[in-house]
Amino acid sequence: MLYPKAVIFDMDGTLVDNMDYHKQSWVALFKELNLDLTYDTFEHKYHKGSLVEIMGRLLPDVSDPIELRRIGRKKEALYREMYHPYVTAISGAVSFIQYLHAKKIPIGLATMGDQPNIDFIFERLAMGAFFHSTTGGHEITHGKPHPEIFITAAEKLGVPPKDCIVFEDTRSGVTAARAAGMEVIGITTMFDEKTLLELGCRQAIADYVQLDWKQF
Repeated sequence: MLYPKAVIFDMDGTLVDNMDYHKQSWVALFKELNLDLTYDTFEHKYHKGSLVEIMGRLLPDVSDPIELRRIGRKKEALYREMYHPYVTAISGAVSFIQYLHAKKIPIGLATMGDQPNIDFIFERLAMGAFFHSTTGGHEITHGKPHPEIFITAAEKLGVPPKDCIVFEDTRSGVTAARAAGMEVIGITTMFDEKTLLELGCRQAIADYVQLDWKQF
């Protein structure tokens, strides 16, 4: 698709290369909760969907979604504390977003992160003013790979899903965006180019410097 009517970004691993800090904060939470769980096992068996969905799998004896969200937010606070000194945008990301904004292309965010995490990244990178809307995991019922978050983001922008392009880095994110009827450009922070293309991305890039901005 040349000249999309809107662009939607994931955040973690797409605007910032922060996934190692999320991993470290999950491991710290497992220790705090006395869970005998490796990160690899967590990634394969538990780590999909919204924060409440993930916590519900980790803690099946806890049924109250408010309590599950409270515990999950402890993990997110650990992540922000760990990542705070190191926040850096993926190369070219801020300039590309400024370019889209100057062309008056609506820009949305669709992240499974909650509002404090969104505020944390936007404040550190001074990019919040360029986004027309944000959609976080706390606003939806079904997390990625369900398409709800991308459909919601498109609705907020007032643009049909088929006219949106998404930037994503994860298997669940690419799957969700494709299920929403959107084209996807993959960022190779989590998976290599071959894997992202096999998942359905039209292109895979290491950073936004590699991207041909003229197609927007």
